[in-house]
Amino acid sequence: MNALHQHDRRTNEVWERLALVTDPELDEPVTELGFVERVTVDHVDGVDIVFRLPTYWCSANFAFLMADDMRRAVSSLAWVREARPQLRDHMVAEEINRGVREGRSFGEALKDFASGGSLDDLREKFRRKAFERRQEVMILALRGLGYEDPAICRMSLSAFDAINFDSEEVARQKPRYRELLVERRLADLPADPAFVTYDGAPIKRHEMASYLQRLRGVRINMEFNSSLCRGLLAVRYLELDADRAEQTPAPCGGCGSGCAVRSSGSPAMNKHSAALA
Repeated sequence: MNALHQHDRRTNEVWERLALVTDPELDEPVTELGFVERVTVDHVDGVDIVFRLPTYWCSANFAFLMADDMRRAVSSLAWVREARPQLRDHMVAEEINRGVREGRSFGEALKDFASGGSLDDLREKFRRKAFERRQEVMILALRGLGYEDPAICRMSLSAFDAINFDSEEVARQKPRYRELLVERRLADLPADPAFVTYDGAPIKRHEMASYLQRLRGVRINMEFNSSLCRGLLAVRYLELDADRAEQTPAPCGGCGSGCAVRSSGSPAMNKHSAALA
């Protein structure tokens, strides 16, 4: 394999790992949200990841979480010598970049912004929200297929695995929901129930309506925040990205998603920015 092809392959691998990193509040990949601006792989297998957020004042702890998750995700590639996330255009970008680069905790890196010195509680809070949002998608999809609430409440993991969904969004969320089930050890064996609360309690059929009402509130809040973030990001960077897109033709014809920026890290206008213009 020649050096150019290997470089392209490794750049694609980095983007694939970054696609696994989500905004902790929105439970959407940072790549789809348009946060990642550029990826560069150097000649000694160091990786620079330049990213930006919708506003200068975005929460410092959210920003730190994303930067640290990007570092961890990309560092998991065997060939990566060092992953260097670089947040730009943010009120504490310098502190976050230095803290993540030096392996500091959030409390050490930003003493003025950390109350307890750890982000574990925050991670757990948003992991719960992500679980509940994904679970609601699956329950509503099963209802749409004709499953009644008692059948959903007693559905086993193996039965859930066997169901195919036509909806692209539901098919996307199915493995993501299952991943959190297993990660939290809520279900692992084929006979384990596929639908329980985040705390592991069974969902009773007569409580399903009120349970779904609460999950709906979680989803609406996350969707509102997602739309707001996309809009703010589009307004903040639309003009700059449009100029860059004109100067750097997108290799796939201008979709602006991953493939348009993967060639060597040259940025192109994000598809969400274009849609919101």
